[in-house]
Amino acid sequence: MKRTFFLLPFLMLCISCKSQEVAITIPPPPDTARLKMVFAGDAMGHMPVVNAGWVDSINNYDFFPCYELVTNYISKADIAIANLEVPLAGKPYSGYPQFSSPNEFGKGLKDAGFDVLINANNHALDRGKKGFLHTLDAIDSLQLLTTGSFRDSIDFKKRNPLILEKNKIKIALLNYTYSANGFRPEKPTILNFMDTVAIRKAIQGAKQLSPDLIIVAMHWGIEYARYPDKEQRTVAEFIKKCGADAIIGSHPHVIQPIERYYPDTTDKSKMFPVVYSMGNFLSNQRDRYRDGGLMIELNIEKIHKTYITSISYVPAWVYKGIYNGRMIYRIVPPSKFPEAIKKYNISKADSIKGSEFFNDTRVHLNNIPEVPVIE
Repeated sequence: MKRTFFLLPFLMLCISCKSQEVAITIPPPPDTARLKMVFAGDAMGHMPVVNAGWVDSINNYDFFPCYELVTNYISKADIAIANLEVPLAGKPYSGYPQFSSPNEFGKGLKDAGFDVLINANNHALDRGKKGFLHTLDAIDSLQLLTTGSFRDSIDFKKRNPLILEKNKIKIALLNYTYSANGFRPEKPTILNFMDTVAIRKAIQGAKQLSPDLIIVAMHWGIEYARYPDKEQRTVAEFIKKCGADAIIGSHPHVIQPIERYYPDTTDKSKMFPVVYSMGNFLSNQRDRYRDGGLMIELNIEKIHKTYITSISYVPAWVYKGIYNGRMIYRIVPPSKFPEAIKKYNISKADSIKGSEFFNDTRVHLNNIPEVPVIE
């Protein structure tokens, strides 16, 4: 795991005294710590995406190239989390409506820099108990962390919440889904469903572990709806009242608004953010609003108490096209868009679609700052 420590910049105060200025340096508090978290939306293994990952020269799948334009940004986060919305359930591989992708799909996310794959989603049980357990085994084999789905009650107690500790900051992560498309987990396996009684109990239990922050990842909402529905808003308010510190949402496959609440209205640097939907991070969906998603950046600061001090986003358009004679998918942020157009010979029509996605996103999130450039 990456380890990065930060110090607040020294503050320079100038005091005027009889036309003379005396510079006083005030050091930051000794226990100051900072943490940057990055979240990404739905990673989906539609069959065109899976087929594009096959590489004849290595006789295997390789999905890392999908992320080559964003991997530096992801890797530099202290903790990076993606929504794995596909079982890694083994052969035969399949796409919608009942998914199964190769383990290498998960490896691509690991190689891109992700540390955690949240796994409570409506496709978690597409391949039944066997596929459910195969997915957990695959994530373990990749030395990635996960929560939201569990082998049994012992596993549930270990990873619900999932504790993430970095830079002297301790995060408790919980994950829930609204549904599993009508399937129910077979005992002893457990899948976290969106139940207010269970959520309240989990948040209360998380508090007993003394985390600095509690973050709840929700798989919820109506597919392709660009605004949250009444249920999302009601559940978000419930989670906030239970004592969580942030909500990160997925599932609708389009971007929904981000809202910021301020527990202390006199200090706008300390917030409770609700991200209703991050949209698609990697998928084959090509319609307007569905051909991309968000990377969400949370910056966290700990000085005696811990606060989320800022939230921002990177729009991430998914390019699909032919490159060197084969189909490819590439996640493209705005600052890499000119490079991508040149490198992959992106057509004028596709360039217009990419620009449209970026503009749509900025209009939709007009109250939230955008990360201007990623390396």
